Amino acid sequence: MTSTQQRAALHSQIWKIANDVRGSVDGWDFKQYVLGTLFYRFISENFTSYVEAGDDSIHYAKLPDRDIPNDFKDDAIKTKGYFIYPSQLFATIVASANTNESLNTDLAAIFGAIESSANGYPSELDIKGLFADFDTTSNRLGNTVKDKNLRLAAVLKGVAGLDFGGFEGSQIDLFGDAYEFLISNYASNAGKSGGEFFTPQHVSRLIAQLAMHQQTSVNKIYDPACGSGSLLLQAKKHFDAHLIEDGFYGQEISHTTYNLARMNMFLHNINYDKFNMQLGNTLTDPHFADEKPFDAIVSNPPYSVNWIGSDDPTLINDDRFAPAGVLAPKSKADFAFVLHCLSYLSGSGRAAIVCFPGIFYRGGAEAKIRTYLVDNNFIETVISLAPNLFFGTTIAVTILVLSKHKLDTATQFIDASGLFKKETNTNTLTDDHIAKIMGVFDSKENVDHFARSVPFEEIAANDYNLSVSSYVEAEDTREITNITALNAELKTTVATIDRLRAEIDAIVAEIEG
Repeated sequence: MTSTQQRAALHSQIWKIANDVRGSVDGWDFKQYVLGTLFYRFISENFTSYVEAGDDSIHYAKLPDRDIPNDFKDDAIKTKGYFIYPSQLFATIVASANTNESLNTDLAAIFGAIESSANGYPSELDIKGLFADFDTTSNRLGNTVKDKNLRLAAVLKGVAGLDFGGFEGSQIDLFGDAYEFLISNYASNAGKSGGEFFTPQHVSRLIAQLAMHQQTSVNKIYDPACGSGSLLLQAKKHFDAHLIEDGFYGQEISHTTYNLARMNMFLHNINYDKFNMQLGNTLTDPHFADEKPFDAIVSNPPYSVNWIGSDDPTLINDDRFAPAGVLAPKSKADFAFVLHCLSYLSGSGRAAIVCFPGIFYRGGAEAKIRTYLVDNNFIETVISLAPNLFFGTTIAVTILVLSKHKLDTATQFIDASGLFKKETNTNTLTDDHIAKIMGVFDSKENVDHFARSVPFEEIAANDYNLSVSSYVEAEDTREITNITALNAELKTTVATIDRLRAEIDAIVAEIEG
């Protein structure tokens, strides 16, 4: 079985388990139990692999908890970020899940113990609250303890039955891939709310390549609205050859999604000391000010959300927004995210940001911010994408690429709206589509009906409108009509009609005579 077939089989199996086990519980509400169980299995097996270190004579799960030396526990937490006793391992709990009458409370205690094992260590904030959304006492699982335990046991058994292969072989990739598959499916089935925390992998690949183009190494990569971390992880997948020296940084406003992002980092084998996820409102309570600048920034911030804006008079003096001289509208925070990214970007880096298309042509404060960005030569490329590429919205979004190291004052516009593959519910970008976009992004060549580098003066004369359609002429796909040939054809047709009428008149006259 090829890796593609193995992945497809695993995805089919895991989605069937997720649907069969949840019963009448809404899939969106039930997602944290399936995702949390998958995470619990991963960290258990990851920790076991760390302890045994390939020594077949060691069977960690069979050791009594009391035989674990304190100094070993201390070293393990410093290395892995957490500690799991043999009695707390996923495999240990699964073995008696069907007969354990206190399964729900046992799981709650285990999750609490794993989190508290990091207390006082550098990993404390990375581990704290990871299982907060895995509420084993919730009525979503059932009205009685027995019902709750039955459902929990079914989830544990289902996830235990998934075949990830040997841990040191393909398991790490398959674990992480299965996790992202579940997130993406939940997102696509949840509609608009799901799209707020997951960027489809095909779009993520393009954004990651744009942000890291021609960089042989980056100090660190950052997403100010990271959702479940899918954009950051695409950078890791696509650029394993690159050295991301100081790791992955992200901020997320939703507590549940923040937990998903941290779990996602662990599941993709990014250790606690190589990622830093923070909870909070990026626009009003930004983290990482002491960590900036970043060589690579990727982001798919929420479209046209409300924010406090001018109601907070201190924000106009914030070093992120002050240079533009104006704040983004209170009902449309899009440019607030853009300016935040620009402030955090290094002099040699790039930011690739998914944007609502309206910000590129609307007037008012948004026009003033565009003027600031163009006048200071921060915009490298504007790319219009096809509609219906994202979960829960058919909007044809635009990618804005920011750079502080442009070699000229022209701005590139790429019309990629015709590049998509039609799927059942959404459109997708293929590898060939991404390669075509990246090819012209790299060369900056003008291509009829596809890409054009526009001089600063032309953009300024056009009131700083940055809509791709204003600069890249769409191809006229209408059928060209040859008027001369059409007239000749009409002349022949008229002559034929006249002849037929004459013949009919002759026949009628003969009959009447």
